[in-house]
Amino acid sequence: MELSNSKQEYLKTLYLLSNSGKKIRVTDIANRLKITKPSVNNALKELEKLNYVEYAAYKEIKLTKSGEIEAKKIIKKYDLLKLFLEEVLKIDEENASIEADNLKHAISKNTYEKLEEYVDEILNLKDIELCYNENNEKCKRCKKYNYKMKKLKGE
Repeated sequence: MELSNSKQEYLKTLYLLSNSGKKIRVTDIANRLKITKPSVNNALKELEKLNYVEYAAYKEIKLTKSGEIEAKKIIKKYDLLKLFLEEVLKIDEENASIEADNLKHAISKNTYEKLEEYVDEILNLKDIELCYNENNEKCKRCKKYNYKMKKLKGE
């Protein structure tokens, strides 16, 4: 089942908040997404039905393993699109960020997979582990920089 754009944003937000080391609360999600707490509660109930979160009112909210996997896919899609826009199409970082955010919801699975193969091939960045948290969102750019530096040093 394909997740709506808003459910994808909830999962991404939950993942980033979960890496902050603090317990996730409805208030944290509402503040981060600039929406109401009742909206968050409704979305969490739906995500729980899909087995993406463990949720009970007034308790800590946790991503399940499948929720974490799905959140990482969402973040990786954004990173890959942004990287392609910046490095291949030479779009400035600010506009690439906006475009990647829009494209991640519009691109088909097949097209995304082809783009992923292309970027992985030209940048040699297969199987990168995501390392994100609320304050420091790292992406393939970090790995790409490290890869280029190693190549320059002859490692």
